[in-house]
Formats: sequence, C-alpha cells, structure tokens
Amino acid sequence: MSENPVPVVLVDDHHMFRTGVRASLDGRVRVVGEAADVDEAVAVVHAEKPPVVLLDVHLPGGSGGGGAEVVRRCADLLAGTRFLALSVSDAAEDVVSVIRAGARGYVTKNISASDLSGAVVRVAAGDAVFSPRLAGFVLDAFGTAAGDVAVADDELDRLSKREQEVMRLIARGYTYREVAGDLFISVKTVETHVSAVLRKLQLSNRNELTRWAAARRLL
Repeated sequence: MSENPVPVVLVDDHHMFRTGVRASLDGRVRVVGEAADVDEAVAVVHAEKPPVVLLDVHLPGGSGGGGAEVVRRCADLLAGTRFLALSVSDAAEDVVSVIRAGARGYVTKNISASDLSGAVVRVAAGDAVFSPRLAGFVLDAFGTAAGDVAVADDELDRLSKREQEVMRLIARGYTYREVAGDLFISVKTVETHVSAVLRKLQLSNRNELTRWAAARRLL
C-alpha cells in the first residue's frame, strides 16, 4: 500500500459495483465512505471531506439532479474536495452537466483498475482527468463557457511542433504512457516536453494546461 493513499468517498447506487471498485483500487487509494443516493452522498461527503469523490452521474434521490446535484450541494467543499465522475454513460449532456457543476474529471466504467487509481491520484493533485474519447466535446463546452478569445499566434509559436502535439494530448487527458505510445517516443521524452510546455506558457500543472488549451479551441 502507498505510504499516503488518497482518501476517497465512493458514490454509486449499485452495491455490487461499489464493492467491485473498492476491491479493484490499488494501494494509492483508500475508500473512507460510500453512498447510494444524492442525499446520502451529500451527507457522507460533508462528514468525511475527502480529497476525492468518485461519483456516478445517474443517482436516485434529492431533486432528481443526480451526480451534478451532489456536486452543487457540496459547492462549499470544492476548495478541498474534488469530484471525479465515474459512469457508464458517455452522453454529452451527462458529461457536460456534471463538469459544469464543478467536477474535475469524467471517466467511463470501462477504465482499468490501475488507470482509475491513477486518475484519482491525478485529480487529488489538481489535474483535470477525462477519458480521451470524451475530452473533445467536454473541453469544447468549457472553451465556449470561458468566452476567451482565440489564441494569438505568438503563444503557439513558443512551442515546437512536437511540443504542440504533446500539449494537445496531455490537455485531452491522455497519460504520459498513452502520449508516448501515440507519438512513438519515450515516457521520459514526454515528461521533458510537458515541462517545456508548462514553462514556456507560464502554467503550473496539467489542469491549467487543459483550461488554457480548451479556452483557445486547440483540442
């Protein structure tokens, strides 16, 4: 087990699914609470105040708003608690609604156990995490909401062609390993490019990079 596993509250209305997720998460993550509906989720999250909440989108109870309602009713905790949606749905309206409510990421239930644990760790660290297949329309919706102007040519000119390729994939939620595989380079080279991108754009982390790229329609 990791020396400091990330405490997580797991919210899903199917007991068997919660049991499976709890058993599958590795030592980087520790489940400290569970809930099966909106009202129970709000109560448990406020009681535990975990760094991360794994949240299903479709939940019974409350006012019928599902996972997005849970996030909105926990708005007072968003400075320290981050919500990662975990759902079987890949419908645009489900993804965008929960992200707009304040969730920091969205992954589908076909994600591997190892990748899910990694996603929890990344969200706890401040990153935005999306299943790559979903990132395009999610980030497009964010960009529209942000109302930012298109990127000036000199901003992109700071980055080499390869750095731009790496930047787009990282901003879409790809792992370093996935970027390396797509571009046929080593993980170490990906790390070097990401460091260069963050330095040149004066950004601090992947979450800021995601928002920067989305607002400028670069994804």
